[in-house]
Amino acid sequence: MNAPARLNQSTERALAALWVDPNGLKGLALRARIGPARLAFETALSNLPGTTHRLHPGLGDEQLFGGLNIAASLAQGRPIREPGLVDRPGIFILTMAERCGAALAAKLSQILDRDSARALILLDEGAGPEELAPTALMDRLAFHIEPEESARPIRLPAAADLDAARARLEEITVPDETHAVLVALAARFGIDSLRAPYLALRAARALAALDREPEVSDAHLREAAELVYPPRATLIPQDAEEEQPPPQPDETEAPPPNESEAAGSGGDIPEEILVEAILARLPADILDRAAARQRHAAAAAGTGAGDRRKSHRRGRPLPSRPGHPSMTARIDPVATLRAAAPWQSLRRKPHNAHRPVIIHPGDIRIRRYEERADRLLIFAVDASGSAALARLAEAKGAVELLLAQAYARRDQVALLAFRGTDADLLLPPTRSLVQAKKRLSALPGGGGTPLAAGLVCASELAALARSKGASPMLVLLTDGKANIALDGHADRTGALDEACRISRQLAATGLPAIVVDTSRRPTPQAQNVADALRGQYTPLPRADAQKISQAVQTALGD
Repeated sequence: MNAPARLNQSTERALAALWVDPNGLKGLALRARIGPARLAFETALSNLPGTTHRLHPGLGDEQLFGGLNIAASLAQGRPIREPGLVDRPGIFILTMAERCGAALAAKLSQILDRDSARALILLDEGAGPEELAPTALMDRLAFHIEPEESARPIRLPAAADLDAARARLEEITVPDETHAVLVALAARFGIDSLRAPYLALRAARALAALDREPEVSDAHLREAAELVYPPRATLIPQDAEEEQPPPQPDETEAPPPNESEAAGSGGDIPEEILVEAILARLPADILDRAAARQRHAAAAAGTGAGDRRKSHRRGRPLPSRPGHPSMTARIDPVATLRAAAPWQSLRRKPHNAHRPVIIHPGDIRIRRYEERADRLLIFAVDASGSAALARLAEAKGAVELLLAQAYARRDQVALLAFRGTDADLLLPPTRSLVQAKKRLSALPGGGGTPLAAGLVCASELAALARSKGASPMLVLLTDGKANIALDGHADRTGALDEACRISRQLAATGLPAIVVDTSRRPTPQAQNVADALRGQYTPLPRADAQKISQAVQTALGD
């Protein structure tokens, strides 16, 4: 059987097993972009008995869990609850699963854990290894499938056969030693979640029920391991590729069992055979995927998005807008009454004349607020010999003034200096004005100009700030005369090229930047760096610290 046909058969078996045991297998994740394979899968999914409900990554709490129906409550004069999707039986289908946020993933995980009759199917359209569905959901779903681009239809058993297999499921027995085999097998492939052996065991039982077998056999155990373990593997067993010599027959041993005994229960199958079966199904880029999952989990640990954030709970008040109340959206009573007041005389009729105020759903106004994330000003100061001879004293004075103003605005500040062959973070993000002034006054001058190293240090600091919800901004004070490359060697042309390349990378991340040219007259090198950063270029010949500070404030918009 060729590879596409084998993958297609695995999809058929996984779908059938999921329908037989949705309580234990929880669901399936399909990673495929729009194409023949995705169309064949969705066609087979529509042919399964039962109802399905499609979800999207932007689903709100009121749609998922239900809530108060304002229109019906106002019409009947009593609270009317609108049911949510969790109140309806069927299978959830989450489209664009790679865009699912952590909040929705946590809610769906809780639903899967507490609702034994619920199953979830993820449709992942990620194009690269960095676009992944949430780990919390992937860990709970038994099957992860990546079909080949084939138009071959997926054939499933008849509905009557599926119903009969589900009825037989509780009668399927499992040998005692099967549990230990599955756990040891998961450990050899670096699978640290105990859900994997449990899901493999449930898959083996469902496959046995589909095949009308009373007990889990070796074939079912192997097929379940091939379906569940390969996408979860994080390493290849060290002894997997070592050639084992074939065992020599021993004349004193008993003769081999007959065929009926060889096809015995699942605990009799050698573990090495299961390892070879899983190795044959491992993705070619298993290590890259494992590293991508770790990076994805680390990136998901950050909080906040920086800059301005719309909120319904706290922050600077904004004008109310029409909307529907929910768990996060609160009604603005004053604005709602103000919107309903002009229509009261028209709405009063004989049957509702006794009601003091008549409010329609269109009158409801929702509170809105605007939160501002903390701003981090990253001062990158050129302390090289050329800057020291020219404007380092004025630059220090300007930074001190800017630090004082940032302290008054409650902004965080960070100070780094680059000189010699490297860049040093003199002051981590802080609001302490005393510490900032002390570190700045002790800043020495002299040496080469490692501008690229300073930009790399600023880039790392900005990425850390974003992960904590702050909005970083770079204030670069330099004459642009880079002469030290990243490897520490003196190379004026290469150093400037590296600085411009790193500046373009910073600009691609959307980091706002201001380049203050501290040379005695404007230089094309500083202008080139500012253009690469897509930032504002401020040449300040014959300017003192006060004028430099004012120019930066103007660029900041304060």
